[in-house]
Amino acid sequence: MSAVQRVLMVCTANICRSPTAEAVLRHRVQRAGLHGRIVVDSAGTRASHEQSHPADPRSIAHAARRGYDLTALRSRPVVEADFHRFELIVPMDRTHFDHLVAQAPADTMAKVQLLMSFAPAGSGEVVPDPYYGSAPGFEHVLDLVELACDGLLEYLYSPQGAR
Repeated sequence: MSAVQRVLMVCTANICRSPTAEAVLRHRVQRAGLHGRIVVDSAGTRASHEQSHPADPRSIAHAARRGYDLTALRSRPVVEADFHRFELIVPMDRTHFDHLVAQAPADTMAKVQLLMSFAPAGSGEVVPDPYYGSAPGFEHVLDLVELACDGLLEYLYSPQGAR
């Protein structure tokens, strides 16, 4: 693995799924003793959250029950520089994947990979948006994100993940 790997988690408004994924992966990175070697951030595809909104209170509460702290995370939009700054850009679902590929400069499109592509086979293709749902939706998101982040961390250790 090279000196620093940068991973950007992406969802719609950067207030539910992507900050959850950022916190989960960051926690796993720290637990593995890789702080400073793997840098994690999150952003949203929708520009309406450019003003540094905190994570959704429901995401914060559910994540806290599992030991993840989302309180310091603030939303921001994906910007063109992200495609050059990050080695991996990881959307939560197919809609965001398509949006990012359309936005990506040609030489960076391979960096865009669905989060669930790092989960075990049969886990599903997307992390569903819990925003308009109930508590079980936020718990389901955490289950999927934890599973996929374990695989993502493993990928970052692998020869194909090392940059």
